Amino acid sequence: MVNHEFEAVIVGAGGSGLYAALEASKGARTAVVSKLYPIRSHTGAAQGGISAALGNVEEDKPEWHAFDTVKGGDYLVDQNVAMILAEEAVQAVYDLENRGLPFNRTPEGRIDQRRFGGHTRNFGEAPVRRACYAADRTGHMILQTLYQQCIKNEVSFFDEFQVVDVILEGRRCGGVVAVELATGEIHVLRAKAVLFATGGFGRIFKVTSNAYANTGDGPAVLARRGVPLEDMEFFQFHPTGIYRLGILISEAVRGEGGILRNNEDERFMERYAPTLLDLAPRDMVARAMLTEIREGKGIRGDRKIDDYLHLDATHLGRETLKTKLPDITSFVQTYLGVDPAEAPIPVQPTAHYAMGGIPTDTHGRVVADGQGTLYEGLYAVGECACVSVHGANRLGTNSLLDLVVFGRRAGIHIAEYLKNAPEPADGAEAAEAAQRWIETLTDGKKGPHGGYIREEMQEMMMSDVGIYRNGEAMQRAVETMKSLRQRYAEVRVQDTAKQFNTDLLELIELRNLLDLALITAVSAENRKESRGAHAREDYPDRDDEGWLKHTLAWLEGDEVRLDYKPVDTSVWEPKPRTY
Repeated sequence: MVNHEFEAVIVGAGGSGLYAALEASKGARTAVVSKLYPIRSHTGAAQGGISAALGNVEEDKPEWHAFDTVKGGDYLVDQNVAMILAEEAVQAVYDLENRGLPFNRTPEGRIDQRRFGGHTRNFGEAPVRRACYAADRTGHMILQTLYQQCIKNEVSFFDEFQVVDVILEGRRCGGVVAVELATGEIHVLRAKAVLFATGGFGRIFKVTSNAYANTGDGPAVLARRGVPLEDMEFFQFHPTGIYRLGILISEAVRGEGGILRNNEDERFMERYAPTLLDLAPRDMVARAMLTEIREGKGIRGDRKIDDYLHLDATHLGRETLKTKLPDITSFVQTYLGVDPAEAPIPVQPTAHYAMGGIPTDTHGRVVADGQGTLYEGLYAVGECACVSVHGANRLGTNSLLDLVVFGRRAGIHIAEYLKNAPEPADGAEAAEAAQRWIETLTDGKKGPHGGYIREEMQEMMMSDVGIYRNGEAMQRAVETMKSLRQRYAEVRVQDTAKQFNTDLLELIELRNLLDLALITAVSAENRKESRGAHAREDYPDRDDEGWLKHTLAWLEGDEVRLDYKPVDTSVWEPKPRTY
């Protein structure tokens, strides 16, 4: 085992992890641990933009942005958190600009802005141009900008290290345990503060926009250590993934004027959201698309869930596609052989974003229960966390904003916390447990192939815990996940090499996915209503009286224990969502 000593350890090198590291490193020895080279983190796949009420193109106000966030999240958003997000968004965007991010510009030289789903002016009156963007590479530019700043601040990077456990002594965090992929060695990184920023877990589903690396490592590691996960039943399906592949076609296409059409060439969103049309919130558009397909209006017209619809951008013109949507144009040409300037793009909904995750307060501190008890020295931000700013459905562009606003806040709080933080525990117990687990996986015994377990999990979650849900199907998914977890206990690697053992890495990731799939299925089956991305055919209505509350889920062996905590509705009274 190899031991390291730092004051702060950040797990994950996406936008939120890098921003937290940037702030923490101003006054503390900080390390970033990532299983990827930082600028390959999934933040780089975020295409369309980052919202802020700058008002550069149209009149806008942070209060309108906060309202849209709450309404878009179907009122499960904690409203005080939405106000923080919207109010700090403006400075966050200007800070990125000042650090070197090359935003697109208006003719006057200001940061340009475009429309995005669910963002409106004057509390829902009409769409507004709020999304600041760098062509369709906004997330990539954020990663590049923050990584360069971290290098400048002499942050230490442990690239291609897979975290497998966290050091917890009661409710005090003392570091993490990781496997170095290049050597297979166990590393113990002791620290007074640890922040998880490991991203989402879309790989529990068969068709997803998420990278192969999005396996929910942070939430799963903490869940096995007794930390609850919040609102795991809410998983967003983005309306426009590339047909069959799930690779994202940014909402920016619709923001520039792209139109969804069925096999009758009808702009069908006129029937579902007459005000915002194709730029309604993502959960509504995804359900509308699946409804069209179920009614035989998909392009093949066979009513099967794998049918597709058309996203028509031909009228935008080649110049707009080339200058504002260059990567999207390239993706479609590469993967589909379609020129979007000449023909519509085949699209279908794709599993995209986890609204739930590790519960935190507005400084990123991890919450232990429904009463708000906090862990000491343990933080989480980004998609792996749930500060509850997205509620039951995230608005487009609020993910990148979440990363920079709450990544910055967490990093600042860590720097302050470290001034009087106690010494961390030695971590020997966690390291030895990790060593025993790795030795079990690589002991050479015969076992079931992990790939088959992964495929069965993904297909079951896609069909039974997808866009539309019902109790019978979700109960079936729960039992299947329990069975797959039992089969996983017998899994062994086929490659026993120490260096760059991707077989071992995939089995570590599979354990994380199975745990999160079980928690997601149990949480979804338990919520007897429809709200945001959680749409039940057997409970089609939203039930504020019974279910206006956050779910907390504890993983306890083969079972999941559930509890609840209240939603902050102190600013706006919950009302039905209409667009």
